Amino acid sequence: MKISLSEDRHLISRELIHTITGNSVELQSAEDLDQLIDQIGDAQYVLLGEASHGTHEYYTWRSKISKKLIAEKGFSFIAVEGDWPDCYRVNRYVKNYPDSGKSAFEVMHAFNRWPTWMWANWEVVALAEWMKKHNENLPRGQKAGFYGLDVYSLWESMEAILKYLGKVDPQALEIAKKAFQCFEPYSAEEGQAYARATMMVPFSCEREVIDLLKEIRTRISYYNTDHEAVFSAEQNAVIAVNAEKYYRTMVKGGPESWNIRDRHMMDTLNRLMQFHGSHAKGIIWEHNTHIGDARATDMTADGMVNVGQLVREQHGDNNAFAVGFGSYKGTVIAGNNWGADMRILPLPEAAQGSWEYLLHLCGAKDRIVFMNDSMKKRFGSKMIKHRAVGVVYHPEYEHRNYVPSLMPLRYDAFVYLDETKALHPLHVAKDVHQIPETYPFGV
Repeated sequence: MKISLSEDRHLISRELIHTITGNSVELQSAEDLDQLIDQIGDAQYVLLGEASHGTHEYYTWRSKISKKLIAEKGFSFIAVEGDWPDCYRVNRYVKNYPDSGKSAFEVMHAFNRWPTWMWANWEVVALAEWMKKHNENLPRGQKAGFYGLDVYSLWESMEAILKYLGKVDPQALEIAKKAFQCFEPYSAEEGQAYARATMMVPFSCEREVIDLLKEIRTRISYYNTDHEAVFSAEQNAVIAVNAEKYYRTMVKGGPESWNIRDRHMMDTLNRLMQFHGSHAKGIIWEHNTHIGDARATDMTADGMVNVGQLVREQHGDNNAFAVGFGSYKGTVIAGNNWGADMRILPLPEAAQGSWEYLLHLCGAKDRIVFMNDSMKKRFGSKMIKHRAVGVVYHPEYEHRNYVPSLMPLRYDAFVYLDETKALHPLHVAKDVHQIPETYPFGV
């Protein structure tokens, strides 16, 4: 059932408001995060969401939470909804590898896939510089890393493989060249051209990328380079296999391509945890649509899974802690259509009856809401509209941007910000020949 809320705040149930305020803390400074950190406890997986990819406060509060988790609880890495090759360059920079870049600004500026603002922004630059300083005097195994979980980087991953194997393995390089040549005729439009080609004729490059991954895994023990470079080479081969499958299914519609993408992100997360050892702990930055348990939304009726659900299924409810983010009104960075120039757009006041509308009525204050037993008892069986803004956004059609959710089952905590403002991008240039990040879902 849906909660029906009157426009008149005086008609809202006092008990409803009291339940929320009684199970939340006001959020004004980093010190107010202490109770959240305590609630996270010993969880190895902390998933930090966002209701849009273009909101300043989502990035800054996730940074503050992540810094505490790294500095106080020894978390091993941050893994984001971004491309592996780009994020791996950031990882090498924050870990102080030789020749890894002169500044975070320089490294982040290399992100050229639309929407560039997702990671090429000043908020992430500040986080990367903090991580570099934090890691400066730590032994190699204790340095906090920064990685990309996504599946889109077929061409960039293939190019990284060619470059790496050219240095360490001429025999495997020939197999990599064969795989690259299979995709090369479709490079102009990247995945979209390849996807269309596989629909027209019974053709694919699946065998070539699978053979490449097998070859690298067979010969990987002979690669005498730094341990992360070897891991990265294998990961790029995994991406090639899954990206080929993703692009081949993308044009068919339905939930399969979404599930391929989120299962790939989950598999990458598992590989990162294994790489960092038995005591590893990971922080995940993704849109709410990926980190909030899909089983508590209408996604499950469409046959869709997500990272938030998979983490719990594979590693247990007590070992995962998901924090959703949302706001009532403000501004946001987004585009009018795929590949369009970024714009600062208004974020209208949240729709009546939505989760954000209800929280606004609790005093119009920033707060952290804890989804404990009391909240589950009061809201656990009630589907409430919850805002989700994509990289393509039209404020005039705001009513379309809500996901019906069982909020206390979707998240373990929720960071509510009454008014937010747009992210601060590094640049406006983008590569329109690459398939956009988050395409075709927008989140």
